Amino acid sequence: MSDDSTVSLKGSCFCGALAYEVKGKPVLSAYCHCTNCQRLTGCPFIHSLHYLDANFSWAENVSEESYDRFIIPEKSWKSRLRCKVCGVAVAGYNIKTDRWSIWAPHLERDDSGKIKHYDLVKPTAHIFYETRLLDINDSVGKWVGYEGTSDKCA
Repeated sequence: MSDDSTVSLKGSCFCGALAYEVKGKPVLSAYCHCTNCQRLTGCPFIHSLHYLDANFSWAENVSEESYDRFIIPEKSWKSRLRCKVCGVAVAGYNIKTDRWSIWAPHLERDDSGKIKHYDLVKPTAHIFYETRLLDINDSVGKWVGYEGTSDKCA
């Protein structure tokens, strides 16, 4: 059995121009139902993974000219980065927590189409569930805000 901290996961935007690598287990792995994620992705919820800055790195060919940065007006400490080629929002950065947000659908897949090392990144919660656009009937805990730091709502 391998040490989770040594596992490396690679991800990218649709065209591959914005590629990155994360190491180890994420600080947070959850289905996010917040209105920002809904509006920025166009999806009712997204499988969001948070990594400390020290565990996130861009591929060698990525520079600041490779992406557009959108700073969320109501939360100026949070930004989203979008590929200039294909337009996909590929990562977010939070200055206050020094964490990167990535989205599991961007991670590398195995030959069967499943995310590699899925057990390491499997969601443990639904967060910001009160602003959901649809009900999810599963056994994963539902939280008003972040898992473990807010009230459970379902």
